[in-house]
Amino acid sequence: MRLRGIEDENKARNGEKMLYALAAVLVAAGDLWIKNGIEKNMDEHTEKPILQGKGILRRYHNRGAAMNLGEKRGPLVCVLSIALTWIALAAFCFTLAQKGQNLMKAGLSLLLGGAFSNTYDRLRRKYVVDYFSFSTGWKALDRIVFNLADFAILIGALCVVLASGREAG
Repeated sequence: MRLRGIEDENKARNGEKMLYALAAVLVAAGDLWIKNGIEKNMDEHTEKPILQGKGILRRYHNRGAAMNLGEKRGPLVCVLSIALTWIALAAFCFTLAQKGQNLMKAGLSLLLGGAFSNTYDRLRRKYVVDYFSFSTGWKALDRIVFNLADFAILIGALCVVLASGREAG
């Protein structure tokens, strides 16, 4: 009877692991799908208001890291992107093997999916396709162009920090 309970628990944990891995794959695949659509269907200087004017769809090629930081150092940005993606993958695999820590696992899933998508862009295209801006009336924020991967990385990193705080507290 005890062996049967362990087998059921292992099946449930394997299913849980698959869900977190699937979340990472869906973030990466969804973002890459949107990026391909933007690349095929939008000119670089075209803007299309969306979300009742609260957002703007546009095509932007980011040759650096966040907010084009390091745009003149593309190879270095690419190497750092690869290294950080591998670190996120290692942390994800390590955490996946542990019981509990659902917030950490969810955060790492989002972070890894976003990191994979942006790193893929850097390797394949030599730039990251960004496509979404807010329309707030505040010029500093309105100029920033994001993609789904960027949001996933941000939310994932926040989840990881919150989960780490829980562990420490």
